[in-house]
Order: sequence, then structure tokens, then C-alpha cells
Amino acid sequence: MDQNELDCFLALAEELHFGRTATRLHLSRARVSQLIQKLERRVGAPLFTRTSRRVALTGLGQRLRDDLEPHYRGIENALARAVASARGIEGVLHVGFSTSLAGEMVMRTAEELRTTHPELAVEVCEVPFSDPYGMLRRGDFDLQLTDFPVHEHDLTRGATLLAEGRVLAVAAGHPLARRNTVTLEDLAGVPLLTIAGDIPVYWLEHQLPTHTPSGRPIQRGPSVTQFQEALTLVAGGKGVLLAGAHIAHYHGRPGISYVPVEEDKPLGYGLMWRSDGCNRAIELFGRTAREIARDMAPADPGTRSGSHRGPRRATTP
Repeated sequence: MDQNELDCFLALAEELHFGRTATRLHLSRARVSQLIQKLERRVGAPLFTRTSRRVALTGLGQRLRDDLEPHYRGIENALARAVASARGIEGVLHVGFSTSLAGEMVMRTAEELRTTHPELAVEVCEVPFSDPYGMLRRGDFDLQLTDFPVHEHDLTRGATLLAEGRVLAVAAGHPLARRNTVTLEDLAGVPLLTIAGDIPVYWLEHQLPTHTPSGRPIQRGPSVTQFQEALTLVAGGKGVLLAGAHIAHYHGRPGISYVPVEEDKPLGYGLMWRSDGCNRAIELFGRTAREIARDMAPADPGTRSGSHRGPRRATTP
């Protein structure tokens, strides 16, 4: 059977209208009629009944449609899988995210890919608070959207996609909670929660410094292994937490105030993957994530007491 006849027959069997079928296949109505007539001559009997008001399948036409359609769809799907395999974007991509903000961006990217590349499934999972790179190294993730810095010899980091200011999470009754802003120098007077686990020293020093810019020591508060544990300790007055400004939006809760930190470098977020594990699916996710990042609203880091104005617009060096 000629491919054009097959396409035309199945389209007309679905539309039951010569005009709509012609538009769908980018053909003239005369060409649609010609192809159907040619197929009917090949079969030896009418496949459609035609009147001035309607088009309908004959009994023979219905049987031919039912017999052909699964094979036709199977050919289409086989070709689509072959193309996807050739592009290296078939299968499942496992993506980790380190914070709620990173998680939102991963989900937006996955939703976009579900529409544009349905042959690629994206599964997402949160990165453990106390082991930021272990699951990626073990192969549980193919790539990860994480907060920088990353200086690991076996991991490659991409461009910065998002940036945001930081806030200090303090108990609502703490004197700092009444401030409009704080600086890193103010950390000298409060115990700062830290993270227990397999955390690189350079990352801890960037995220949870041990000294203020002038060199004064910052008291260490309790160590935590989970983010909700940290918020519980903050609310109980056991220490303060230095974190990205987005937590006021995603994790607002009674008993905690979020005070913007002035004179502080913004936190950057981007993708990273195993240096020996890059493939076309990872490249596709990265390109799509950059487009999603450009659409995310710019923000003012002026966050206070549970209010939040979102991440800054993505930066793509």
C-alpha cells in the first residue's frame, strides 16, 4: 500500500470530512478524493459512504481501519524511538535538587520537556541535606541543580542559572528579628547552626562562615542533618540559620522571622554532573533549564518575616 494512501485513509477515517482531512495533510480536497478512490480500487470495494451532508466508514472501511491503525502507530512509534535513540535523549533522566527553589526550577524544566520531548522521562528527587554530592557520585542522579560553589575534581558544573540574596532565619522573639536588615558582622553575636555530614569545607565556609568579614569568630550552634530540623531549632531559639532568601516563601512558619542580609554576595544555582557522564539528554535538560531560568521573575532580596519576592533573574555567563 502506498504511504500517502495509508495516511489519507486513516486521517479521513478520523475526521470524516474531506475539507478537514485536506487541511490536516496539507493537500487539496481533490488530491484527498483521488487517493481514497485509488485505495478503494485497490481494495475492490467502497471504504466510505459519501453524501452532501456526511462522510461515514463502510463496514469494510471500519475493519480496515481497525486492522491498520495499530500497525501504523507502531511504525510511527518505532521511528520516533529510533530518532530519540540517535539523539541520545531516550529513556529516563534522574535529576536531583538541593533546595526548594532548585526543585521548582527542575519541575518547570521537566514539565517543558514532557511537552517538547515526550520520549525523555524526567524523575526528580531531593538531595540529602547532609550529603550534597554522594547520590550524584553513586549514579542515583544523572545531574543535579544545586547551590554553588562546587569545586569537585570528578564533578562538572555548568553556568549560573539563578541567583538570590540571603536571609537570616531567627526566632521571632530574638532582637535581630526586629531589624530591617542584618550584616555578616551581626553573626558574631549569635550561634549559627551548621550542617553535620559529608560537606566540603569550602562549601561550609561559603554558606556558613566561621568568621565575620572583619575576622571576629562566629559561634557555632547545633549541627543538623535535615532542613526541617534546622527550622525547628531556630524557632526554639537554639540558633540562627543563614540561607537563601527563597526559604521565607517556601518555608514560612510561626515563630520564625527572616531578615535580609546586607553587603553579602548572592547565592548562585546551577547544574552539575559527573565529569565522565555527560550525554545529550543532560545537554538538552541544560538548554531547557536556561530558557526556564530566563522566564523566572527578577526579585528584590528585601525579605522579612515570612515575605518573599522570589529569586533574581537567571544569570548565564
